Amino acid sequence: MSQELPIERIMQTGLLTCEPDTPLWMAAERMAARQCSSVIVVKAGQPLGIWTERDALAVNFSDPDAGRLPISQAMSQPVASLHRTTTISEAALRFGAERRRHFLVVDDGGTPVGILSQTDVALNQGLEPYLRLREVQAAMRQRALVLEGTQLLAQAARSMRLSECDAVVVKCADGELGILTERDLVRFVARHPGNMPIEGLASRPLLTVHQNDTLIAARDLLMNHRVRHLAVLDEVDEVIGLLGFRDMLAGAEHLYMQDLRNALEQRDRALAQSRENLQLAERIIDASLDGIIITDPSNRIEFVNRAFTHMTGYTAEEVIGKTPEILSSGRHDAAFYRQMWDSLKRSGYWRGEIWNRRKSGELFLELLTITAISDESGAVTHYAALFSDITHLRENEERIRKLAYYDALTGLPNRRLLEDRLELAIRHAHRNQTRLAVIFVDLDHFKEVNDALGHAFGDELLVMMAERLQLRLREDDTLARLGGDEFLVLLPDLEEVDEITRIARRLVEAVREPCVIEGQEFRLGCSLGISLYPDDASTAESLVHNADVAMYRAKQEGRNGYRLYRNEMNLQEDRQRALETALRDAFISGEGLQLHYQPVFEREGERLYGAEALLRWHHPLLGSVPPADVVTLAERAGLLPQLDEFILEQICGQLAAWGAVGAGPVPISINLSARQFWQHDLPVRVATKLKEHKLQPGLLGFEISERTLLDKPHQAAVVLKRLRRLGGLVAINDFGTGYASLGYLQELPVSMLKIDRRFVQRLDSGQRGSAAIVAAVAGMAREMELRLAAVGVETEAQREILARHGVELIQGYLTGQPVPADVFASRYLDSRSDVTPQDA
Repeated sequence: MSQELPIERIMQTGLLTCEPDTPLWMAAERMAARQCSSVIVVKAGQPLGIWTERDALAVNFSDPDAGRLPISQAMSQPVASLHRTTTISEAALRFGAERRRHFLVVDDGGTPVGILSQTDVALNQGLEPYLRLREVQAAMRQRALVLEGTQLLAQAARSMRLSECDAVVVKCADGELGILTERDLVRFVARHPGNMPIEGLASRPLLTVHQNDTLIAARDLLMNHRVRHLAVLDEVDEVIGLLGFRDMLAGAEHLYMQDLRNALEQRDRALAQSRENLQLAERIIDASLDGIIITDPSNRIEFVNRAFTHMTGYTAEEVIGKTPEILSSGRHDAAFYRQMWDSLKRSGYWRGEIWNRRKSGELFLELLTITAISDESGAVTHYAALFSDITHLRENEERIRKLAYYDALTGLPNRRLLEDRLELAIRHAHRNQTRLAVIFVDLDHFKEVNDALGHAFGDELLVMMAERLQLRLREDDTLARLGGDEFLVLLPDLEEVDEITRIARRLVEAVREPCVIEGQEFRLGCSLGISLYPDDASTAESLVHNADVAMYRAKQEGRNGYRLYRNEMNLQEDRQRALETALRDAFISGEGLQLHYQPVFEREGERLYGAEALLRWHHPLLGSVPPADVVTLAERAGLLPQLDEFILEQICGQLAAWGAVGAGPVPISINLSARQFWQHDLPVRVATKLKEHKLQPGLLGFEISERTLLDKPHQAAVVLKRLRRLGGLVAINDFGTGYASLGYLQELPVSMLKIDRRFVQRLDSGQRGSAAIVAAVAGMAREMELRLAAVGVETEAQREILARHGVELIQGYLTGQPVPADVFASRYLDSRSDVTPQDA
């Protein structure tokens, strides 16, 4: 774009304004929502000041009330302005000369009509050729400010302000790197998270680029991911610097400086040939947008261009023959200038930021590049200094990317962005051997609603549906709008199909909720189609196509539901749903769901010691369901509380019934799954149930697997103590299979060990290992004063071997199979003379 176009062609017309008494947090919230880099403070329609992202570094995050200050106490004032007819090149000079990031654009009457940022100017300076030819290492910041994740937000903001950094790398405790930027600080002012460690606030993961990549590739990565900075990696993937739009512009400036240096050298050669060529070179330099100073070897000024005059206020006549010290601000000590000249003498080049003073006395910060110009013999003949504007590419890139990648109505990602994310998710899933799912969502009968009530009504309905669907998804999921009433959901990092169907049910329920728009209430439905990677397809296009096919199948089969692409998965899902429904009905009717009781005998005397309750479920249509599957099904369907209530009620009721008829109840133990054991209210519910049925202590015991207890032994000990207070035994089931730590075992308040059936059934097979394990467990139980039971005893030979090792209790088909309650009572309880419960 031509540099002589007026700035009204590139300015931003949507001004973000606020009143002087607006709290800082509220202004920051509005900036974050609009993704603006500044807000204008106005009173009675007149601009008083401006507050920018850079100003956020000055906020005291350690003060909880800092965000409540009126913005008038934090704004910069007055607001510098430019007339709308000002050329882009003149605006570029003003940005550099006045060290500003924003100008208010006004018309002939002084009325604000827009705002111009450095980003707007930078976007119109044509950097594409430079970015395509240069590598990242030519433009990156050689040193990135790296802060520990434990550093507090206030301290981090101060570090950024003092080091004049717009971004810092955050080293997190888990070794991962994150990033914190000025724009992040604006969001923190808005959300006031408190003076917390920056590890929890940093954006992660930190996007990276290698030092040998091209700058055009780095720029595209910045724009595609909506970030401003990338970490630069070397050959061994170590972070060696940061790269942002600002650095790319600085690199472009360096390239421009090299061109200038070449031009000056050509001019020197031309001096020997023609005075006319010298005048031509002076005109070229004088036309530059950047301020230029040329001095002799003694640092006496020989030439300045018009941009220098515009920037400093000094004319050429006022400075020629003098040294650049005329611009000195007094802010830099002698060591600073010694370092500058050392660099010039050593490498012939210096570049950095320096404070100078205009003729008016106003201080300003400039980015200065000085190059030594040498003749053919290597002797320095001149020094050339270049003032160059550097800016951030901000709101224009954001606006362009927004239009390219997001749906204008709902603000959701569009098809293009979704395809990009889906391709990335597929590569990630392939590397990590995980699943992902694509869900095609189509609103049922939306066209009829749209035609009947109008497109404006339909648009509002689509926005409502988008918000509902988004709320039902996980943080890393992507919801996109394809167009019309079609949405697509990307679910990465899935472990099982059940997780997908749970999300699908939530989406169906979300759409089915009542809608109220303009006082009218109605309901919609939706049809969902699901395809899985890598089960159904391996490419993004095929996954979307298969999800579309499954969605149409859902419409054909009745709408308002979901279908998976593969029929066999639908059959499995249908069976699971049927089992869930049947289980719910069984809790009410008791059909097919009952408890069987297997007796436990004392080895010596064969006296009945107790029994273990075992869940049995036989459905007339679905067949027998294993006990473990019943528990898993209950957990998945959210029926675990009902299952626990059913088991407790059945056992306690049965114990009470046996006692009422004088059958003499014995202790009954219940197997607890990990999910059941970790329910916080389990001991309370058991105690309540025992009290309701007026059962004496010691009649109800519990068996927990070794692995469950060892996952969290310290927390398990607390739960076990509460269960032991109920008087019943607490046994470790399947002992020997979980590789228990003896140190943890002695801390757990258990009363019995039950040797796993696998070891028992190998005793009479001649395998010495099982006998050794039984002997070791028996010895340990005696030393720890624990009761010891063997499970799965089926032969007399096994019982005899167990007797030799001192095993006290026997359970298995040899002594009795699991039987219904009435059979158990008639077979084992009616013949007992002693019905006193055993001491737990």
